[in-house]
Amino acid sequence: MPVELSYVQAVILGIVEGLTEFLPISSTGHLTIAEQLLGLPVRAPAVTAYTAIIQIGAIAATFIYFARTIARLAVAWFRGLTTPAAREEHDYRLAWAVIVGSIPVGIVGFLLKDVISGPLRSLWVVAGALVLWSAVIWVAEQRHDVLVKQGTQRGEGQVTVVDGLVIGLVQCFSLIPGVSRSGATISAGLLRGIDRVTATRLSFFMAIPALTAAGLFELVDARHDLAVLGVGQMLVGILVAFVTAYASIAWLLRFVATNSLRPFVWYRVALGVLLVVALAAGWVSAT
Repeated sequence: MPVELSYVQAVILGIVEGLTEFLPISSTGHLTIAEQLLGLPVRAPAVTAYTAIIQIGAIAATFIYFARTIARLAVAWFRGLTTPAAREEHDYRLAWAVIVGSIPVGIVGFLLKDVISGPLRSLWVVAGALVLWSAVIWVAEQRHDVLVKQGTQRGEGQVTVVDGLVIGLVQCFSLIPGVSRSGATISAGLLRGIDRVTATRLSFFMAIPALTAAGLFELVDARHDLAVLGVGQMLVGILVAFVTAYASIAWLLRFVATNSLRPFVWYRVALGVLLVVALAAGWVSAT
């Protein structure tokens, strides 16, 4: 059936995307909930594509916020390709960690595209993932506390390519709505013994190739479906997502410097339980 998206709905979805993309609470899960509440057909190709494409705003926010760091890593990586001495620099290793860590989610996302945009787009899945992955975040924070007491955490200069690969593999779980890409990557970083701020920054860096690829792929693959929603609505959603995502990045980096992720765990569990109640009572539809 035809899908109509108003500018008000575009703004709401842009705000939801920007606020939740980098917080460990699942942007896809929140967008799925928001789309249901707005009366949009969650599994419609146009709606699924729109969800991915407005991530471009969040990507742009990441590029601008970390522009200097991204440029520094890019220079170090290119220098390392031609200069053996440069390969000893930690920026070169960090750049490779980000590159290697970004590959698994791209492969899995491509192979399971139909599953991700189909059966997994259910609020039952979102509710379950919100609650279950909260346990992983909690365990990661417990390990973080132990390592802090031991004084054995590793910083950005000690991140290895193996760290990047492990975090990248765990990032694949974020393809399940409700898990959260940042929740998966930050948790993996903490479990690898990386300090919380560094793990969060790594999560942002790995978001760039993952979200860029997803957004561009959907833009090309579903260009005819998106025409139904309207170019204006799409641009509004991207712009709103950019502004709110930029603010979200700045806030989260300040927050994790002195706080744990446990408040997000309680929020995730509460939302997941509330969602189960709403689904069981028939207040909202799962798809």
